[in-house]
Amino acid sequence: MELRQRLTLFAVTIAATPLVLGGCTTDRKSGAGSVQGRAAAPPELTVTPSDGTREVPISAEVGTAVKGGRISAVRISDDKGTQVKAEPREDGSAWVPSRPLQPRRTYTAEVTATGDSGQITTRKTTFTTMPESTKPVITSTLYFTGNRTYGTAMPVTVAFDPPIAKEARADVQRRLFVKTNPPQPGAWSWVDDGSQVYYRAPDFWRPGTTISVRTGLQGLPIGEDRVGDADRSATSRIGRQVSLEVDNATKQMSVMRDGKLIRKIPVSLGKPSTPTSSGKMVIMEKHQYATFDTRGEPNGGYVVDVEDAQRLTWGGEFIHGAPWSEGDQGKTNVSHGCTNVSAAAADWLMGVTQVGDLVTFKGTEVRLQPGNGWTAWNVSWDEFVMGSALPVPAGLQPAPAQAPHPGAVAGGSPTPAPSVTAN
Repeated sequence: MELRQRLTLFAVTIAATPLVLGGCTTDRKSGAGSVQGRAAAPPELTVTPSDGTREVPISAEVGTAVKGGRISAVRISDDKGTQVKAEPREDGSAWVPSRPLQPRRTYTAEVTATGDSGQITTRKTTFTTMPESTKPVITSTLYFTGNRTYGTAMPVTVAFDPPIAKEARADVQRRLFVKTNPPQPGAWSWVDDGSQVYYRAPDFWRPGTTISVRTGLQGLPIGEDRVGDADRSATSRIGRQVSLEVDNATKQMSVMRDGKLIRKIPVSLGKPSTPTSSGKMVIMEKHQYATFDTRGEPNGGYVVDVEDAQRLTWGGEFIHGAPWSEGDQGKTNVSHGCTNVSAAAADWLMGVTQVGDLVTFKGTEVRLQPGNGWTAWNVSWDEFVMGSALPVPAGLQPAPAQAPHPGAVAGGSPTPAPSVTAN
């Protein structure tokens, strides 16, 4: 089955390919078209799952394939006659129920195809879903909440526990849906260990964009021995453009709004033994009050209460108010990896920033590690799309590799050091 498709949803279209359910109901007419003096053959229509199929996953889709025409009507109903709301994939390869099917239920799909000359072919298939699964679930977390306003660098992030094996990622990715309004096509990309997958566009989201997300994973077979845990949906919008740029050389933070500098703030970053990471981060959480408890962690062992804390990494790097280091801010790095600012500056920042704003650090001793936070912007677009488990649409594919200049010197970058875990 054709796997190439766009990964962004527009209007009611869903960009991905269907699960292979096995078997099919097909029109076996052999006519290939009209000939002079004879009526054109009706379209050839194939529908999956096949009539009478049992033990169908509750994540099932109604697959449709047609030759010599187009799908003109699809009706899916349960064994009580209630219609099941569904949306077509953008490539027309399947209709996806808007919510998981129920276990141990029988469903009927009636599909009609209309030929180029008006001929009609209709196929009906009835199938039964499997009992509620007793297999262990893979827990998924969607870091995109409904009815919120996010920054322009907000990636749609889904985390998995345990991580998704490489051979199962394509099936999972097919069930991750994103719609943007106005349309701004993007792609999914997996962290190497399979613990997270990100969705973003080649450039930052345009302010005012509405993003709707669905992770249709409930009951999805994942590998041989696990299933997906839940079907989640959320819709939110993108707010104003704000970004922070932190330079270790000057010990200054530049606060940008719509590309214009609105304030500079002195900072104290991680000291040499616990350096702050360099790279492109995204604000993940905002807390008016927080307690950092690093007992048992490397270079930790302390408990401290802070105000106006904004998380940047899973490893424990935050921007927060640090009145105890105000004499060092703008001069010396004394923190355990966090970005210390004055109490007044931290309070002001809380009113300016949003979850999803970009924060860029440069000039520190270590590099930001992939997956340590929402690191979707820490690589180029060409590198990002290489992490997709499915083919990327032609318009979003990486640029062709350029032959090196005859005078170029071969080489590479050293392996980055581990990220900071202390605060």
